[in-house]
Amino acid sequence: MPSEDDQDERRDIGVVHDWVSVEVGDETFQFDRTFLTSSWTCIYGNGCPGILDHAAPELEHGCCTHGAHFTAKDDRKRVARHIAELDDDEWQLRAEAEAAGGALVKDAEAGAWVTRTHDGACILLNRPDHPGGAGCALHAAALRRGERPLDWKPTVCWQLPLRVDYHTDDNDHLTTFVRDWKRRDWGEGGEDFHWWCTEAPEAFVGDRPVVESLRDDLIELVGQDAYDALAAHLAGDLPVTPLPEPTVRRRRLNSPG
Repeated sequence: MPSEDDQDERRDIGVVHDWVSVEVGDETFQFDRTFLTSSWTCIYGNGCPGILDHAAPELEHGCCTHGAHFTAKDDRKRVARHIAELDDDEWQLRAEAEAAGGALVKDAEAGAWVTRTHDGACILLNRPDHPGGAGCALHAAALRRGERPLDWKPTVCWQLPLRVDYHTDDNDHLTTFVRDWKRRDWGEGGEDFHWWCTEAPEAFVGDRPVVESLRDDLIELVGQDAYDALAAHLAGDLPVTPLPEPTVRRRRLNSPG
């Protein structure tokens, strides 16, 4: 694992990203080509150190340590319906959630609905000693039924590591930006993470570019037409081997010779 000095160096140097602009109807989409053609992949369960202030791969928390916020009432109701579908053998902490008043709770300080945490992580996260293995109970249950995890999980959970930002100019023209989540997107708390996957070479080990591996997620975020336009643009120049982590790529470009 990179030292703290290495991680600081990656954050301090400028990393150049290429962008692809796609026009669909009256909307403009700006896609981070550098990230979407990279070999990033989720390494949950494969040595992911988590997002605590120290490396803790043995906990298998991934990015589930702090639980999840909901984007809207529909998001919360959809997740609540799927929680009710979980079998006892699919959700390790069902009894603890029921004793506490449910898996979802309204945060008294922020006034927002969140998933409850238990013993240092989301209460919907099965721990390593669970007979079915560690991981999100909703994610595993969806796969078990042949369904998409993104239809079961809180929106903020399935969107990671993709982030969507919207900008409306003075003429009310909407531009949608699609990129990877950065530490800064979490506010001050992001700097407390010992490790964050989109800035770490350990997570850039996939065998497909992100635009292919996260196809369903991208379509859900921007729609089929925008995704098809992006895919068509990239089809002719996607590398056979996905490109490495952006910082590594820049170092190679800057290397002498």
